[in-house]
Amino acid sequence: MAGGEYRILTSSERQDLESRILYEDNHLLVVNKAAGEISQGDKTGDETLADKYKALIAERDSKPGKVFLGIPHRLDRPVSGAIILAKTSKALERLSAMFREGEVHKTYWALCCGLPPEKEAELDDWLVRNEKINKSFVAKEGVPGAKLARLTYRLLQTTRSYALLEVNLLTGRHHQIRCQLAHAGCHIKGDLKYGAPRSNPDGGICLHARRITFVHPVKKTPLDIYAPVPSSWKGITTA
Repeated sequence: MAGGEYRILTSSERQDLESRILYEDNHLLVVNKAAGEISQGDKTGDETLADKYKALIAERDSKPGKVFLGIPHRLDRPVSGAIILAKTSKALERLSAMFREGEVHKTYWALCCGLPPEKEAELDDWLVRNEKINKSFVAKEGVPGAKLARLTYRLLQTTRSYALLEVNLLTGRHHQIRCQLAHAGCHIKGDLKYGAPRSNPDGGICLHARRITFVHPVKKTPLDIYAPVPSSWKGITTA
């Protein structure tokens, strides 16, 4: 086992994981998560993104014993894009605090079935979460459990069948982007749960954490990191 603790990766797995590293130093690892990967362990028992990179680091750096990779935030399983992993407990503690304080900014790209009502706008909705079916719904203000959800979007590009939107979250609600865009008539491609007409071949949805901006928790230098969109997003600009 790699490092005495982890499974041995195949050469193609190593190449794939290494190609998805967007930034790395002694404190941080920022990678481009693929749709379908899980950030943290769940009831499925599937291998997590962190476990894959622990195996890579153990083998690549000849590390004995356990590799530390903390998770200060997460992306839903069907979502792709930039995600930060902390390589030290100090970085994890500081990053977790930064996320709580809103000091880490993420910009998403959403490939949607349908044009938005305006080319650029803010969406304000009250959302209620149904934990039994793991889904959020737009509700009226005052409904028990309803929380205000706010985001801004702008139309970046249109193709023959889809609209590419850039989305910035002003609040952090469960499935916020998926629910609010669907309510506005812009169902995210592949997102059957929120009304898309068909699934994607990989089982993911076309929602991508395109950019992540923050101050390094240890070095205190600004970082602005972009994640290329999946190759399946045909016809979409990735530069």
